[in-house]
Amino acid sequence: MFQILYNFKKYVLMLFPSTSGFLAQGELVFIVPAKKIKNFLRFLKDHSHTQFKLLSDISGADYPYKKNRFEVTYNLISITYNTRISIITYVDEITSIDSIVDLYKCSNWFEREVWDMYGVFFYKNNDLRRILTDYGFKGHPLRKDFPVTGYIEVRYDELQKRVITEKVSFTQDYRDFSFNSNWLQ
Repeated sequence: MFQILYNFKKYVLMLFPSTSGFLAQGELVFIVPAKKIKNFLRFLKDHSHTQFKLLSDISGADYPYKKNRFEVTYNLISITYNTRISIITYVDEITSIDSIVDLYKCSNWFEREVWDMYGVFFYKNNDLRRILTDYGFKGHPLRKDFPVTGYIEVRYDELQKRVITEKVSFTQDYRDFSFNSNWLQ
């Protein structure tokens, strides 16, 4: 199985020289430039030796210390060949990614979620609106630079039998981990 994945990786890297790939826990992972992601995914879906017809999910991550701080990962499944693959791309706050709604219909919801949580813009997604936060919400809550104070939480209080509003504050007190354990003595 390892040899088959290795040969497939070599074949794909020959067709897409601007990508890189590696094996992680028995799955292929490709890193693709954001400008080429749609063509790469179209190849994986339509090629007779790949048949990755099922988009499992699209996820995001924020690494603020990197030049392209947002990582967007596409997870695909090939039912025909019983295999999975992950495709990763990186973008910054300004760069957009081409939407793949015309390739995978279900990607609309995943793209909306990544946009709502991280602010990654998917070009030509005609339904890019909030999906997990309120429509009037300002900001993107899974960004590392998102402020954790100054917002209001609206919830139902069972004791007061009414809806109440409270200011949100997540305190991150300084914690001293001495790593001293009585079990080690």
